[in-house]
Amino acid sequence: MNAKQIYLDNQSNTRIDDIVLDSMLPYLKENYGNPQSIYSLGQISKDAIEQARSSVAKLINAQNNEIIFTSCGSESNNLAIKGFAYSNSKKGKHIIVSSIEHFSILNTVKSLSAEGFEITYLPVDKEGFVDLEELKKSIRQDTILVSVQHANTEIGVIQNVAEISKIVKEKNITLHVDAVCTAGIIPIDVISLNIDLLTLASSVIYGPKGAAALYIKKGTVIKAQINGGIQEFSKRAGTENVPAIVGFGIACDIAMSEMNKNFEYVEILRNKLVAGLKEKIKYIYLNGSITNRLPNNVNFSIEFVEGEALFLMLDAKGIMAASGSSCASKSLKMSHVLTALNVDTAVGQGSIVFTLSKFNTIEEIDYVIEEFPKIVERLRSMSPLYDHFIQTGSRMKAGPGTDYDDHHDHCDNI
Repeated sequence: MNAKQIYLDNQSNTRIDDIVLDSMLPYLKENYGNPQSIYSLGQISKDAIEQARSSVAKLINAQNNEIIFTSCGSESNNLAIKGFAYSNSKKGKHIIVSSIEHFSILNTVKSLSAEGFEITYLPVDKEGFVDLEELKKSIRQDTILVSVQHANTEIGVIQNVAEISKIVKEKNITLHVDAVCTAGIIPIDVISLNIDLLTLASSVIYGPKGAAALYIKKGTVIKAQINGGIQEFSKRAGTENVPAIVGFGIACDIAMSEMNKNFEYVEILRNKLVAGLKEKIKYIYLNGSITNRLPNNVNFSIEFVEGEALFLMLDAKGIMAASGSSCASKSLKMSHVLTALNVDTAVGQGSIVFTLSKFNTIEEIDYVIEEFPKIVERLRSMSPLYDHFIQTGSRMKAGPGTDYDDHHDHCDNI
């Protein structure tokens, strides 16, 4: 293992904040009572959960009793989609999602389609924005739910949720927003955005794994997907993970106080990384919106390299990144997100995602800028595609998709 460890996969998980960790320890050792127990040790845990619920609610401008704790973003997405669909199937069985949603949305609606629900997948443009005209056209009399990510985990593009909400609400349809990669990173107000259901998670805002939440607007009816006791207002049975929930609450408090500072800092790191790699590597293309993207996201496609070798060589240098969503990173094929953006297969298979955190440093970014181009150069020296290009000046395309020129020089604008 390389002595240097540079973690740039902060969209899949972040290092826990020391303050968050310290807040959790008493609930692992001294205050270990079951929060459903009426004796004092249980009530200490119960009070801690309610304090965390208040912190999560404040982060998105919700009411405390509108927050349901779950184990992860995927569970919250399942509860939102299935719970709402099963409770409202008599009103209709048509659901609309974007084509670049997380797999916890795509596979959930796929399972619903096998049960008689109809699913419409909205296309996106070459930057990753949902086609609003297609959204308007897709809405039907039997449409009961629209689900759209606030920002995409892979390309970082921030959707125009305000406009999406306006379109959806004009037809009195319920809106679910997957905000796992935005809640705590950029401001979210469920009231001003008129959101009915919203997913958020602890592990991407320097909190622990094992804690997430679903915001359920008062009056929105959903059916529990885990049956048992009365925990979480009878919406999610099971013994609560008190230490993780406590940590989640503290992580939300810290996120609120540090949001502007962290945004500015990681944006500086991102811009330095983009500029540095663009300067040193030819035929490198930025995927996603240039301006409306998360401050910590960089998604490059590098032409004439193969993805698996790229990641292995990066890891050997102590640099940890991703090849798309963390749930797809082992598939070693072009992601569904880049496919939806119509990225050429030959280019998209050499894609890499860097996501930065408040714990990353300028020195780490300098190291990546120094080492990554060497890796690309070495891989290209072994590539018959690159050799063909150098000798002939022409590219051998691997499949249909966007023109290479459509992606070229996007990075210049960051």
